[in-house]
Amino acid sequence: MRFVTLVFAISLSLGAPLRAAEVIDGIAAQVGSEIVLVSEVLQAAAPAEIRILADGGNAGDLQVLHQEVLERMIERALIRQVVKRAELDATDPEVDQAIGDIARENQLSVEELHATVESQGMPFRFYRERIREEIEHRKVVSAMVASKVRIDDDEVRQIFDGEFADQPSSGEEFYLRQLLITPKSEGAAAMNVACMKLGAARARIVGGESFKTVAAEISEVNPEVGGAIGWTHERELAAWMRDAIGQLEPGDVSEVVEAPFGCNLIEVVERRPYEQITWERAKDPLTERVFEAKMGEEYKKFVGALRDQTYIERKGRFAGSVRLDPDLPGVGDF
Repeated sequence: MRFVTLVFAISLSLGAPLRAAEVIDGIAAQVGSEIVLVSEVLQAAAPAEIRILADGGNAGDLQVLHQEVLERMIERALIRQVVKRAELDATDPEVDQAIGDIARENQLSVEELHATVESQGMPFRFYRERIREEIEHRKVVSAMVASKVRIDDDEVRQIFDGEFADQPSSGEEFYLRQLLITPKSEGAAAMNVACMKLGAARARIVGGESFKTVAAEISEVNPEVGGAIGWTHERELAAWMRDAIGQLEPGDVSEVVEAPFGCNLIEVVERRPYEQITWERAKDPLTERVFEAKMGEEYKKFVGALRDQTYIERKGRFAGSVRLDPDLPGVGDF
C-alpha cells in the first residue's frame, strides 16, 4: 500500500487531539498482552464522526463507527505483535527515507513537511511512528502474505478475453466532460428552465471559467471530478452526444443539447485514434489487479488466523460487540 502521495493522509486520520473534558478513558479491548484504550478509539474515530454527523448520522451510526474503529485498532495490535515476534521492525533510516519520499512527492522539504504536520496539531514524533507502523505493516504483508499468492497466466488471459474480446478494431475515442441539468418537473416549461440555466453556465465557460470548475459547481454528472466521464469510444456514445461533439476539437464545448432526460453541455478534452488493447499491453496491469485481489483475500485469512490464535477481549461499552465489515464506508484507514 503506497502512503507517500498525501502529506496529511496519516496525520489527519489519527484525529484531532481530544480536549481534556472529552476524554472518557478505560480499556476498550485487550489483545494478547496489549490493551486498547477507549480514548484511543475516540481519538481515531474523530474525523469520521465529523463526516457522519455532517451527513445526518445519529448515535447508532456513531456506535457502529466506534466498534469498527476498535476492530481496526485490534488488527493493528495484532500486526505489531507479529512484527515483534518476526523481528520485522522498521529502522530509523527506513523511516527517514519514507518521510523524504513523502516530502518529495508533495514538493516539500522535510523541514516544510515537519512544519505542515505540526500545524495540523500533531507532534511530528507521532507522525514518524505512524510511518514506522506503515513500513512494518508492508514488511509483514510481504513476508507472510504475498508469498502465498499464486497467479496463473491462464486466469489472467481469461480476464483479458472477457473484457477485451469485443473491443473496437478502429475509430476514435474521446475524453469528455459532461455538464447535465435535469428539469425539476415534467413538461416543456421545466425543460426550458433547465436549458436556460445551462446556457448561463455555457456563457461562463466561454467567458473564461473552466468547464471543470463550473461542472463541479452545478453538474449532476460526476461533479466531484468536474464532470469527467473519461475515455469513451465513439461507438459507445449515445447518438445525441456523438452528434454534439462530431466536429469539436480538444478544448471545444458543445452547444446546449436537449435530451429526453435533461439539458447537456459536453467538453472534448482530448480525442485520438483508438488503439486496440493487446494481450502484451494488458498482461502486466491485469496481473497486478489479480495479484492485489488475491493479496486482499490472503490478508483477510492471515488476520483471521491471528485473531483465532490471540486472546482478544472487548471490554466495557464494547463487550459483546461483533466484528463488522472492514470496508465500512466513511471509516477509512487510521
